[in-house]
Amino acid sequence: MSSTPETSSMPASGEGVERFGYKQELQRSLSYSDLLIYGLIFMVPIAPFGIFGGVFQASGGMVALAYVIGMVAMAFTALSYAQMARAFPMAGSVYTYTGRGISPPVGFLAGWVILLDYVLVPALLYLVASAAMASFVPAVPIWVWLIGFIVLNTGVNYFGIKMTARTNKIMLIGELIVLAVFLVIGAVALAQGKGHGDFFSPLYDSSTFSWSLVFGAVSVAVLSFLGFDGISMLAEESREDSRRLGRSMVMALAVAGVLFIVQTWVAALLVPDRAGLLANGDPAGTAFYDTAEYAGGHWLSVLTAVTTAVAWGFANSLVAQAATSRLLFAMARDRQLPAFLGKVHPTHKVPVNATLLVALVSLGLGLYMTTRDDGITLLSSLVNFGAMTAFLALHVSVVWHYVIRRGSRDWWRHLIAPAIGFLILLYVVINAKVAAQVLGFVWLAIGVVVLAGAYLLGRRPTLSAVDTEVSE
Repeated sequence: MSSTPETSSMPASGEGVERFGYKQELQRSLSYSDLLIYGLIFMVPIAPFGIFGGVFQASGGMVALAYVIGMVAMAFTALSYAQMARAFPMAGSVYTYTGRGISPPVGFLAGWVILLDYVLVPALLYLVASAAMASFVPAVPIWVWLIGFIVLNTGVNYFGIKMTARTNKIMLIGELIVLAVFLVIGAVALAQGKGHGDFFSPLYDSSTFSWSLVFGAVSVAVLSFLGFDGISMLAEESREDSRRLGRSMVMALAVAGVLFIVQTWVAALLVPDRAGLLANGDPAGTAFYDTAEYAGGHWLSVLTAVTTAVAWGFANSLVAQAATSRLLFAMARDRQLPAFLGKVHPTHKVPVNATLLVALVSLGLGLYMTTRDDGITLLSSLVNFGAMTAFLALHVSVVWHYVIRRGSRDWWRHLIAPAIGFLILLYVVINAKVAAQVLGFVWLAIGVVVLAGAYLLGRRPTLSAVDTEVSE
């Protein structure tokens, strides 16, 4: 007799969180397509719209190349995520994988570092979107938009992951329609001779090329890719087995990467003032919208700008808040954060206190950053540094868990691919902005102090019933 769809797609026996000493509290309701859509929404298919000018200047006009390298770097990271998701199919992402793949203290530090990404990214998204909306409706202050976005998203996340998944599908369709409109009009503009420079200049320009320049741009462009890893946070709410969970991360990254490269390639050829953008940058953040206006008129500029604001402020920040709450939940469940963050709503089956805390932190940070001229830049650099540093730990955990601990001889998946991903990301971190490096290492140092304090108080990080068996 054939199984029902729900039964056949449930995680295989032995893959549940119970084998690790936990109780299944979150609702397993997400399909492969839900996970894929979640990852795409988290990355935002039109993410380059908002940071196009900065990446264009940083890359010397080779914006498509920056995204190609970024996709390759993240591809190796996605492969490492897929391997660790198979070994430990639980919420918590890098925190869980390094904690169980290497040791609990390392897991705490990795979780602490990636908190810099997950806790700050919702505030960054709300801030960018609120600033964009305030520019179109100046009568409404930025802080009003900020509060509105936060209240709306918190309400959707509060009512459960199914509500979030349904909202994601609607938002994804809208973003893809706007992107298609831009690409069609951009192609027509190029056919009409509106393009500037050589067709391949967005990929390679001998007059500006240098590896340090390009990798410096990658450290900015990679912000667009952050989000595929958020799928791993939903491991305990997925009804798929761990293999398909990993595949959804790789597929989401591949689809988003292709979309990023195509849209930035077209936009780079249509920049109306290439020399000015390279010399002066894009302090107002309107380079893409100016390009859209040049290609198709003012209506296209407004359409792309408003869609970006809604995508960042609602769709992207919605899933970012959901992912962050799952990280806090996982760490609280292991008593590495206050226990109240591990509370699950009895009806909606979501980590309710963690969700509300993310909202409050986003509100406080967002309101503070509206008073700073460099608020968006500062948050962006910190988010990127936190993610890249945590990803370095992820690659190490693959090698440590599979090769050193379990004696794996699958050299490609468990040694070569993680090593390549580690080296690429290390170079990106080295070429990141100095401010991000300084503040990032200060945050890491604080984490070391907190960890040392835990040892002194007799609260050494431990994980429940560590089970290292992996189905091959």
